[in-house]
Amino acid sequence: MTTFNQEQYNLAVEGWMNSCGSYSTIQSLIPTNYVFNLSADQIDWVKERNKCNDFCVDMGIYNDQVIIILSPLNSDGQKMPVDEYPYSELKELQQDLRLVETEEYTLVKNAVLSKDLRTIDDDSDMYFPVSNKPIMEQDKAIEAIEMWRNEGMTWFYRECTEFQGARVFRKFYVPSENLSPPKPGLTNIICSFGLKFSDVYQRVLPTLIFISFYADLENTGSIQTISNTYDWSQPCPPICNI
Repeated sequence: MTTFNQEQYNLAVEGWMNSCGSYSTIQSLIPTNYVFNLSADQIDWVKERNKCNDFCVDMGIYNDQVIIILSPLNSDGQKMPVDEYPYSELKELQQDLRLVETEEYTLVKNAVLSKDLRTIDDDSDMYFPVSNKPIMEQDKAIEAIEMWRNEGMTWFYRECTEFQGARVFRKFYVPSENLSPPKPGLTNIICSFGLKFSDVYQRVLPTLIFISFYADLENTGSIQTISNTYDWSQPCPPICNI
């Protein structure tokens, strides 16, 4: 597990903050088709320490690479003092990213027999699944990721030229549920930037999209890629209410 000490953490965060107003710097640091890869050890580290409904993902720069840094929060939503900070570098994917969305349907069949055992009623109803936060629909995830890939640099250009980088995200607040998918055997989480429109702010905002991958322990040790896709991470700024 790759980690920073406090001094390295401070320098990395400062490096990102100093780069937010420079479009040319950001353009050289962020290929919009690159992603972060969080290991199972890093995920467990945050889960063991985090006491809040959200955890914090700080942006940083280390060795001329953009990174995300994991920070646990206490029950009041404040950063907890820790001795180390796990981080992940923005890198190119090593293989295709497969998003899998499984929807379960419940079919309820009703049958009524008369007293002489004749069928007098026979019908069935299909109950469709309801998706609750933080799980997002696959098509929305793809749309947000593709929008980032195609328009991410345009977003940065406007933020850097019109607002001098003041509105560029410094961190994200992420629901802790993103680290606890229901299926056991989690191996890693791919974390991608995305862009989506905010009705509240009436503008496009960045987000982080989490895609979890598992080792299928019941399939004779082979690896089966099954992903849950999560969203709803809040960029700060503008959403800095914690």
